Amino acid sequence: MREIMSIKRVLLDTTELRDFVMQIFVNAGCSQTESELVARLLVESNLTGHDSHGVIRVPRYVAALHEGLMIADQQVELLVDTSSFAVVDGKYGFGQTVALQATNIGIEKCRQSGLSAVALRNAGHIGRVADWAELAAAEGFVSVHFVNGAGSVMVAPFGSYERRFSTAPYCVGVPVPDALPLILDFATSVVAEGKVLVASQGGKQLRADALIGPDGKPGNDPHLLYGEYDETGLRDPRVGKGAIRAFGEHKGSGLAMMCEVLGGALTGNGCTETGRRFTNGMFSFYVDPARVDPDELFPKEVSRYVAFVKQAKPSEHGGHTLVPGEPEAISKKKRLRDGIPLSENTWRAIVETASSVGIEGVPAAKLARD
Repeated sequence: MREIMSIKRVLLDTTELRDFVMQIFVNAGCSQTESELVARLLVESNLTGHDSHGVIRVPRYVAALHEGLMIADQQVELLVDTSSFAVVDGKYGFGQTVALQATNIGIEKCRQSGLSAVALRNAGHIGRVADWAELAAAEGFVSVHFVNGAGSVMVAPFGSYERRFSTAPYCVGVPVPDALPLILDFATSVVAEGKVLVASQGGKQLRADALIGPDGKPGNDPHLLYGEYDETGLRDPRVGKGAIRAFGEHKGSGLAMMCEVLGGALTGNGCTETGRRFTNGMFSFYVDPARVDPDELFPKEVSRYVAFVKQAKPSEHGGHTLVPGEPEAISKKKRLRDGIPLSENTWRAIVETASSVGIEGVPAAKLARD
């Protein structure tokens, strides 16, 4: 097993990083509007502490665009359109673009009907699923999202070392009166693939049992997923001989399979299989609590229950009992103040991508303590 070395980090100003990433996508062939959207959401992922879905994705997105695997500035196609339900084809557009369109369709139908569902297929990488739950919560709606990544076979089911699932994210958003929404968003694997990517570029190391090798033993070496790679080169998760483990033993493995069936089969995106083009599928439904609860118990009860949970005494001295969405809010406050940390290898890979599309000037990066 290789020793994973600690690599220096750099700190980037939020606004400068966002503008830099936006210009990369403009130069790569996206419109100003799409470039601004993708840059904003990638940087937002970094701000909330989810570096796995942040600007580390820039080299992959640009490569996918140049290879024709993602297409700039796509408008979704409505395949089924009723008062409360839609089937939406993303037509291989940037996930941030087509998932935004699909979410807006679901929100508008929920506004009209009180309950809606949207099946999105053939989307490029849709990024942090919480973005879409937060958008619905801002409108006062509860939302639930099941996601799969067809062509992204990386996760071993419980009791196996062979890959069968994508990381199959699951997300729920609940509005809370006069407070941040409750946002639960996680991969059904021990870690998202992006966290393996972060670790492979000198970022936060994986927990010791995040991956599993062909010998059936757990490990945390990113080479198990990617095989051999250069420091700043693109990682190919198809190459490694190991897999990411499903979280929560049989429970997480079962939830992963349901995300595949709902996010993949039900949407028409297709469940994960080896050798096919990567696309995200997402099955989402939206509920207007005001239609379900005309007596307005829901908002009062959610606020009461959040307070009740937070009153639980922490198990560690000086700790805090947090509810879903709070860790992200804490991270965002800190990173807006101090800057966004990236490993040097991640930053070098982004700068190399910028150079490949004709950008030479880069934001000043401060050296950060390990």
